[in-house]
Amino acid sequence: MNSLIIAALLLVLLGLAYQTGWARGGALATATGTKVHSRPQYHASYVAVWTLVPALIVLLLWAVFGGGITLNFIREQIPADVLAGLDANGLNALVARIQALASGYGVVGEVQPYEAAAGNALRSFQFITFLGVVAAAAVAGLGAMLYARSRITARHRARNAVERMIGFVLFACSAIAILTTAGIVASLLTEAIKFFTFINPLDFFFGTVWAPNNAATGGDYGKYGLLPLLMGTLMITVIAMCVAVPVGLMAAIYLSQYAPRQLRAVAKPIIEILAGIPTIVFGFFALVTVGPFLRDIGAAVGLNINATSALTAGVVMGIMIIPFVSSLSDDILNQVPRTLRDGAYGLGATQSETIRSVLLPAALPGIVGAFLLAVSRAVGETMIVVLAAGNSPVLRGSIFEPVATITVSIVNQLTGDTDFAGPQSLVGFALGLTLFVITLGLNIFALYIVRRFREQYE
Repeated sequence: MNSLIIAALLLVLLGLAYQTGWARGGALATATGTKVHSRPQYHASYVAVWTLVPALIVLLLWAVFGGGITLNFIREQIPADVLAGLDANGLNALVARIQALASGYGVVGEVQPYEAAAGNALRSFQFITFLGVVAAAAVAGLGAMLYARSRITARHRARNAVERMIGFVLFACSAIAILTTAGIVASLLTEAIKFFTFINPLDFFFGTVWAPNNAATGGDYGKYGLLPLLMGTLMITVIAMCVAVPVGLMAAIYLSQYAPRQLRAVAKPIIEILAGIPTIVFGFFALVTVGPFLRDIGAAVGLNINATSALTAGVVMGIMIIPFVSSLSDDILNQVPRTLRDGAYGLGATQSETIRSVLLPAALPGIVGAFLLAVSRAVGETMIVVLAAGNSPVLRGSIFEPVATITVSIVNQLTGDTDFAGPQSLVGFALGLTLFVITLGLNIFALYIVRRFREQYE
């Protein structure tokens, strides 16, 4: 309810500010003999930004410091003798009870008189502070709106100011993305370095045995060889790409070049439905249907195929990522200039020759991006592998046997009570860093391929 009131307040302030700025700018634009620098919409945007920023600052300050202020108020409502007999856990539990009483929820056990009084006091405090914060935000926004409106004149450069604000917002978004990536890398690298103080990096990157000793209390931490997990990940990824790339690319070529418009309007949404199916559903599909089917097919031709194997996980994962390849490739193919195709037809090329010699090379950068996205999706998949691959961290070369992957091992090592003090949990960060390096290498390789082939069309 409080969130709805705040949202309504911001919308009202935004609408009022925009209308005020537009009216002021429009009046200046229609004045006889007045030449204005910016259009009314820029004046409106200028006033709207000035109105929203102070209101958002007030709300942000309360969001940051309001919890501490409320906690101090709750502590003041607890009798001193009761407060003195509580440890940290007991105090947190009592605060939670009082907050529950203030919200009208039931609590377990008998409610003490001081708890009921504290709950009522907290309810009144929250109501008053909420009204105060809303009023402060409204006053700050209205004051800023009046100030911004007073600055609008015929020669006021509202357009320049708005464009600077937009540039700042875009810069902030870019900085957030870059800093988030840097933070992820720094956290992975820091914890991975801690892991390598327990396990030799050579034993980790070149070891062939994965047998962590999660119950170790001394120096026997087990073996953390990466190669079985890396082999399983690569096997499943290659199988998935062998399924997804041909099917997805051919489906994109057919839908964009051959299919009638009515068929395309039906077929493309049906293909993209696969992208909306949860991966756990694909996992059950692999475990219950695809795995037994492949096992029976193998038995019919004399092959010993396990129901849970790299083949099962790879085939189902390939089916799952077909929409990524198909949809992106279809969009890229449709963006190729029509003049290239018309020129090929004018030179006497057939439709298949045009697709092979003109359309696909011209769309290669986008298609490579689609393939890279599919590879990244396959490398990072977890649920299908958990159910369909068998989770057997043994170095094998056969796709018909159970395997384990890096993502599944991360889940296994970070599940349960972890203190991040030993290699049993820190290995998850080392595995995550390995996945990051693999993905980075794929991006660099794809960029190299794109640049090399682009030179033929520049």
